[in-house]
Amino acid sequence: MDQFIKRKQYEQLYNKVIAPFNFAKELKEDFSSLSPPGIFVGSKLSYPRVNVGILSPPEEVEDAWVYNTEKFWSEANYSIKQILSLRSALINSRFQTNVSEARTSNRFIEASQEIGVAAKPVDVEIELAKKPNRKLRFDNITSPLNSAAPLKSIKVTENVSIPRLVDKAISDTDLKASEAINYLYSKELDNQYLTQLLSIGLLGLKKDRKIVPTRWAITATDDTITKSLIQEIKTFNTIDNYQLFYESYLGNYYAIMLFPDILEYELFETYLPGSSWNMGKDVKISTDYETYFGRKKYASSTVGGYYAARLPIFQHLKNIRKQASVLALRFETPEYWAQLGVWVVRQAGRKTMSDKPLVFDSKEKMLDYARNLILANFRYDINFILKSSKLLTRANTQKSLKQFI
Repeated sequence: MDQFIKRKQYEQLYNKVIAPFNFAKELKEDFSSLSPPGIFVGSKLSYPRVNVGILSPPEEVEDAWVYNTEKFWSEANYSIKQILSLRSALINSRFQTNVSEARTSNRFIEASQEIGVAAKPVDVEIELAKKPNRKLRFDNITSPLNSAAPLKSIKVTENVSIPRLVDKAISDTDLKASEAINYLYSKELDNQYLTQLLSIGLLGLKKDRKIVPTRWAITATDDTITKSLIQEIKTFNTIDNYQLFYESYLGNYYAIMLFPDILEYELFETYLPGSSWNMGKDVKISTDYETYFGRKKYASSTVGGYYAARLPIFQHLKNIRKQASVLALRFETPEYWAQLGVWVVRQAGRKTMSDKPLVFDSKEKMLDYARNLILANFRYDINFILKSSKLLTRANTQKSLKQFI
């Protein structure tokens, strides 16, 4: 029932605020445009069948790259309304295929890979089998998508520019996908771009290359990068004090606490009434945790947000060359009224960790400050969270673990 109410709320807001702006012109079956570049692989079909969509506005527009650049939206402080305007203006020209066809010479596959690897917007001529429908779709992992229609034909009308580092990585068919992702990330290529390379089947051993649904590729990329960071972080000494980071992005507030102890990570996501994940009247909480030795199962409670928030936190630890136990508290407020995708979590984490922390000389002082901070801002007492925390329980009951490691 909650999902139905949520979907209806989105549709009402969309029709009132966004649709009049983008639907002034009639959509056509054929058009010339610039892909941002953007590729979306849907996971709604019965695997291994997938929908591969080539994203583009219904006409040539200036600065087409803005329509699909999540990091820029964050840096430019775009509002939810602005982001929805951009996403609802895109046409999802899609075709069905099997994931293993990433290794074939299918003309649609080749076009999508050529566009997906591009460093800048790509000129395309598109013909659709019918006019696109007009329906904005929301997802908790991926960015919203609007009009979709079956692809009839596509032509890339220019030579595509590919970064030399990327060309090297995709040409090396003896390089594992995880190795390629970490190599390109170390060269400061953005997560979204790396996710797209993985999604369209351009990374990994030749025999293993497959098309990957975008929502899976996002989490896989976040997790792959973080696991590489972890190996290095574990060689560092621990921090020598208690640190609290606090910041927000689009109504997502983070209180991230670092303890001078071995590497651990625990996330609590608190959805306040009226936020995008909670249309009810009661506060809802999800949590996942990993010890120094990591976790083997998918974080099924906080799902993609677990991995997206973990990455910028652990990147910070690598940057300062320190190890710490991490307790991250996310508060999703009614300010976040539409689901924009898990990239919001990642960017919120980056904004939070880029600020200077408040420093404390004891755990008790930091926890008291965090308790009062959250109570003042959200009228919510985090005592239940602190008592439920596996990380804090371990710290209180296993004093010798750090020394043992």
